[in-house]
Amino acid sequence: MLTLESDLTNKFFVYHEMEQALGPIGFKLSDNWDYDHGYFDYKIDDQEGYLFLRLPVEVMGGFMDPPDESTMVKVKNPFLLYHQYQDSLDDHVREGNFRASFDQFQEPKNKDAEFPQEFVDAGREVLKEAEQALRTQRNKQY
Repeated sequence: MLTLESDLTNKFFVYHEMEQALGPIGFKLSDNWDYDHGYFDYKIDDQEGYLFLRLPVEVMGGFMDPPDESTMVKVKNPFLLYHQYQDSLDDHVREGNFRASFDQFQEPKNKDAEFPQEFVDAGREVLKEAEQALRTQRNKQY
């Protein structure tokens, strides 16, 4: 994980404003959100794992499940994340076919691998796009 400096850190947004601004440039709400926080992810690359720019948000008012028109979030420090997956099948499985039908995905090789230097600039560029998109969205609203 590599933390990035950003003008967005500690800024407040209405959740739907963020979603409207970030969606068109490729950000999606990650699957691992909870009632009090979530992550807007941008996939930078997916060779030998997944490289993401992640914008974490903390719910300051309202709910993430489901977010309503007034859900307010605070942006935390953006970071680059490398989720490296296994090169081969998971050979530590001790379950039968019934259980395997539910747990079909292998454990990651490294959930927080060192972010490859050659993609850092790409992550910073996407962060600049996100900052601009959110500034533009905010200016439209007021």
